[in-house]
Amino acid sequence: MSKQVLRFGLPKGSLQESALQKMAKAGWNISVSSRSYVPYVDDEELEIRLIRAQEISRYVENGVLDAGITGHDWIIENESDVHEVGEFVFSKVSRQPTRWVLAVPENSPIKSPKDLEGKRIATEVVNLTNRWLEKNGVKTAEVEFSWGATEVKAHEMVDAIIEVTETGSSLRANKLRIVETLLTSSPRLIVNHNAWKDPFKRQKVETLALLLRGALEAESKVGLKMNIEQKNLETLLNKLPALRKPTISQLSTPGWVAVETIIDEAVVRHIVPELKAHGAEGIIEYPLNKVVY
Repeated sequence: MSKQVLRFGLPKGSLQESALQKMAKAGWNISVSSRSYVPYVDDEELEIRLIRAQEISRYVENGVLDAGITGHDWIIENESDVHEVGEFVFSKVSRQPTRWVLAVPENSPIKSPKDLEGKRIATEVVNLTNRWLEKNGVKTAEVEFSWGATEVKAHEMVDAIIEVTETGSSLRANKLRIVETLLTSSPRLIVNHNAWKDPFKRQKVETLALLLRGALEAESKVGLKMNIEQKNLETLLNKLPALRKPTISQLSTPGWVAVETIIDEAVVRHIVPELKAHGAEGIIEYPLNKVVY
């Protein structure tokens, strides 16, 4: 019997490094070699392919890949019929979904979609843009595919662009003004419908989703340990935020307990002085790889 394998696509390009890092935190170490198109992964049940995010949904839909991670925007752009398992925000900047926006030069008279009649628009998401124009009743705009450097074209070659952004800082740096948001997008774990019906492949994908969620959840949290006298415990617990009730265990020293919990990392700098003031000792903060609910 041949070995069962899940063919899994990860985005090549801007999301590649963060996706590989998240996979590593989830438990899969992937090595990319310049001499091979097939990355190594320390799991014989998984075959990784690095493919442009723009193409992954098409390859998942037609069965070349069983599953993969790509942007919701490219699923919409390609009109791909795939099963979505979950949302996974990999952004290094804001951990917020990206946006496809209509942008124009700062001094442009374009103020709304209606002003695009008869205008030329450059974008990488031609299908998405045409559907948006139709929805807004714009009939004579010309949409051209842009291979890159779209922001530069807005000043010399076209009247407007549809471009992806996280914070808008790059657009502002290029003296462009955002007029409207067309679509909000984030990375999604998607599966071919036939692969989703296969028990082995479905379980493999569900395991990937579970551990990826755990890795992403852990990014903004830390573990906290401390010791405290039993008589001060109730006061401390009233001050201590936690995902669930803290773990409390008896110490060998009579009248003392150990408290362990998970909290948001941003809270630590504010709460540690309070914990100390309420009698906590031996406070230890430690990083987390995964938090699985």
